[in-house]
Amino acid sequence: MNSTLRTLGPAETRVVLSFLEQGRDVVEAGDIIGLLHSEQTGRKVIRNLLRKGWLTRLIGGRYMLMPPERGAESMGENNPLAVAAAVVEDSYVGWWSAAAFHSFTTQMPATVFVAVKRQTRARTVEDTEIRFVTIPARKFFGAKSYTVYGRAVTISDPEKTVIDCTDRPDLAGGPMELTRIVYAAMVDIDQAKLVDAALQMQSTSLLQRLGFLTDLVERPLHDEWRTRLRMAIPKSTRSTFGRPERRDDDIGYIADWGLFVHARRSDLLSEVPRIRKAG
Repeated sequence: MNSTLRTLGPAETRVVLSFLEQGRDVVEAGDIIGLLHSEQTGRKVIRNLLRKGWLTRLIGGRYMLMPPERGAESMGENNPLAVAAAVVEDSYVGWWSAAAFHSFTTQMPATVFVAVKRQTRARTVEDTEIRFVTIPARKFFGAKSYTVYGRAVTISDPEKTVIDCTDRPDLAGGPMELTRIVYAAMVDIDQAKLVDAALQMQSTSLLQRLGFLTDLVERPLHDEWRTRLRMAIPKSTRSTFGRPERRDDDIGYIADWGLFVHARRSDLLSEVPRIRKAG
């Protein structure tokens, strides 16, 4: 197998050591050009560092630095969450990807879902498929830095992960997978923080789904938080969860939450252990 040794020339050494001393994982072309005081030299160094495996291109003009401990040969970056989170500066890993990180599911989605404020096209970086999901400012909260294989990665916290998944089941593997995520998450979740996050999203359908799913998996909200959730749902509001069309054996209308459930109980609970799946 052909491989590239990660040697360094003088200018390349200056660049790598400088950013390592700063604790930088991600650098931009302008940073390198500014350090070397020459666009021509900076561009040449960037090309060499890419070729030798010291840099991985994330997006135009933005790169991830591969530290010396990766070894003498260019092996690329094998941390998909770190790669995905580094492409856009103001972003966080969320939805199904965050649920897998927090061990709310055993499924490992092939695509990494990343929340951003501005539209960004999907891309593949270092064999990692990344989908960027644009969300409004009111929904852009609840993320923090976690260490993933030695790199700092911004990921939604457990409570926001559940809320994001409930808000967008299509980004969480669908209704059955979402049910499993809620079941696993509710073991140790901070219910007050969960409800606060749900209310901050300003989505009635999200509140209805959350209330229904916590009841369904037999891990309901405490009375205080359940009451807060129900009071925030207008009495006349109805929404739907599941398939677009209704079938005869579906759960149907749940009066407590004003929710039409177009799915069978046994289907939603098919991946949830220790709960009776009849009906």
